[in-house]
Amino acid sequence: MAKTTKPSEARTPAYSRTTLSVLMGPQDANILGNVHGGHIMKLVDEAGALACMRHSGQRVVTIAVDQMSFKHPIRIGDLLTLTSEVSYVGRTSMEVEVSVEAENPTTGESWHTNTAYLVYVALDENGKPIGVPPLEPETERQRRRMAQGEARQAYRLSQARQKAALDQAAE
Repeated sequence: MAKTTKPSEARTPAYSRTTLSVLMGPQDANILGNVHGGHIMKLVDEAGALACMRHSGQRVVTIAVDQMSFKHPIRIGDLLTLTSEVSYVGRTSMEVEVSVEAENPTTGESWHTNTAYLVYVALDENGKPIGVPPLEPETERQRRRMAQGEARQAYRLSQARQKAALDQAAE
């Protein structure tokens, strides 16, 4: 997909959509054959970062990971597919939704294992936060997800302010 949008122009969630597919091997799992949650989290972070780099046209760093719950185990030999898409943007930050599906490639059976929301900040060539293009949702689902992302970001910021106030009071 050709990327010809100027950095200041709004971008759709589809512009950032990224898909990673990885076959899970013995090196990814514990002695019971279940893939380590930390390995899945690393892949989620990579998929999220790629979507945010596409959206912003910049390097990004992870600044927050919301709760991540695993609904089903992932085993050695499963094909993991991670789909990421920017769901909300602020001035320099972007929230991304990453959906994780597992598939038994020999039977074709597949299942949703988890969805995670992560937040990244775009950085300029000096490592300083830089503005990102606005997000332009195309569907009702994307508009609803963007509104939910805005609410999640407001909650994250309020939690950070509360923690800072508690830390300052403890000094």
